[in-house]
Amino acid sequence: MISNWRPGDKRPDRESMLRVNQAGEYGAARIYAGQLAVLGRGSPAAHQISRMAAQEQRHLDRFNALLAERGVRPTALQPLWNIAGFALGAATALMSEKAAMACTDAIETEIDRHYSEQLEELGGTDPELASDIAEFQAEELEHREAARAHGAQEAIAYPLMSAAIRAGCKVAIELSKRI
Repeated sequence: MISNWRPGDKRPDRESMLRVNQAGEYGAARIYAGQLAVLGRGSPAAHQISRMAAQEQRHLDRFNALLAERGVRPTALQPLWNIAGFALGAATALMSEKAAMACTDAIETEIDRHYSEQLEELGGTDPELASDIAEFQAEELEHREAARAHGAQEAIAYPLMSAAIRAGCKVAIELSKRI
């Protein structure tokens, strides 16, 4: 892959990318933990959520390894994402299975945008990280499509819920890059 970086361009901030990606995968794991705590494991939605949670855990494990290998500290906001992620997951699951799926739909829509921006920024400068991001992005899109297949867009107040969750996701991304 050829780098699209040119003299005078800002270099990709790989530390920030790793920090925010690890935080995002951690948050996703906590959201699914909250949803499963409410839904249990017997429903069709819970079965799908368990499958997605296992993939998110694999993503988290990979970003944890990259943080350690590259000497990058995780976000200082991780205790907040622990509580906020679990609470968001539990709250959406308490609303309904479709609302839990709407949460996944909204978050994965933002993560797709976020990962696309990172891949563009990286160009060919870090093939290892770009490969991981591209692989995980494809799986996140599968999660979004699975959520839609399980009725995400049929959830009560879907447009409002989706917009609120997407806005929160954007804020969490920007904060986790820096703090």
